[in-house]
Amino acid sequence: MDTAETTITTATARNRSGTVSVRTTEQGLPVDLHIDKSELRYGAAQLAEQIVSLCRRATLEAAALHREELAGRGMPEGLLNRLGLPTHDDVQRARRDDARTAGSPSATGW
Repeated sequence: MDTAETTITTATARNRSGTVSVRTTEQGLPVDLHIDKSELRYGAAQLAEQIVSLCRRATLEAAALHREELAGRGMPEGLLNRLGLPTHDDVQRARRDDARTAGSPSATGW
């Protein structure tokens, strides 16, 4: 019986202070979450917003890593684009956008 090996690509995103971290799959499924006790003082709504934001960032990074893995195995770029997998440039652009909005009134200020 032939068994196929399945690899799940994950990535971790952390807040600026490193007190909240989330590891997700490329599909956005959180598989690990760390919250420092000091973060509990900001309330549930802000903490939830931070976790969701970190999940989005980790998902994007994991998907870009998966794209890189598939490209390394010889998958054509056109097919990778059709799969909708982000590039590392997409990840960098998202990081810049996050940094830009970090100072806005709607962003969490912690």
